[in-house]
Amino acid sequence: MLAPVLADAGPVLDRLRETGKIRLAHRESSVPFSYLDANKQPIGYAMDLCLKLAEAVRKKLELKTLAPEFVMVTPANRIQAIAEGRAEMECGSTTNNAERRKTVAFTVPHYITGARYAVRADSGIDDLPQFEGKKLVSTKGTTPLKAIDQANRERLLRIAILDAPDHARALEMVEQGQADGFAMDDVLLYGLIAGRPDPARLKVVGKFLTIEPLAIMLPKGDPEFKKIVDEEMRRLILSREIYPVYERWFQRPIPPNNAALNLPMSYLLKDFWKYPTDQVPF
Repeated sequence: MLAPVLADAGPVLDRLRETGKIRLAHRESSVPFSYLDANKQPIGYAMDLCLKLAEAVRKKLELKTLAPEFVMVTPANRIQAIAEGRAEMECGSTTNNAERRKTVAFTVPHYITGARYAVRADSGIDDLPQFEGKKLVSTKGTTPLKAIDQANRERLLRIAILDAPDHARALEMVEQGQADGFAMDDVLLYGLIAGRPDPARLKVVGKFLTIEPLAIMLPKGDPEFKKIVDEEMRRLILSREIYPVYERWFQRPIPPNNAALNLPMSYLLKDFWKYPTDQVPF
């Protein structure tokens, strides 16, 4: 009964059948979700999940092969890449929120985090109010950048808000004294700091400014493709197959320097995964 339904499926499944390839968008420096290894190959937690999802799609379409093709995106162009059909899935650290759902779709969240601040360890800064009159950077095209801009205006903090083209450059600006802090999802900050030559020079501070459900991004308006991906994400979670994948990237040594993030699963994510859904209250 399934074959006739999929035979009249949407443009994504038609394209996968025709090409035998699935395009996976990835990031350059979103450790540990999606980043490049020493050989410039995309790796990470979200990449591993995307490859599992791609295999589920291959089986559902009864294709002999469905070869992944990798498309590098940035925070600024990742949504456009999916919306314009340059990739079928974005495997990174993208927040599922109402504004973005106008343009793209999301599957079940694979992580829940929130925006905090990376600062120099000797800065004396421990939360947003201490940035008053100072410089705070975030990455262009991200939700933390919008959040700090809004908080700055609402609280009259007179912070100079800067934007960087990617996460790595933003952290460099803090190290080099061009900014006093870097606002970003705390898990990404821990990952970036762990990969620096001298991690002890930096620390993560502050209360959560935002709550960010991170999810793999999909094209909007293609329910058959989304259904396959959603069903596989739920299966990975409820079968607990996703847990070793989480442990690999958040609790064990990872490239580039074989340091472990030592980030156990948060209660927020554990609770959300009891009833996994693509519906998020944000």
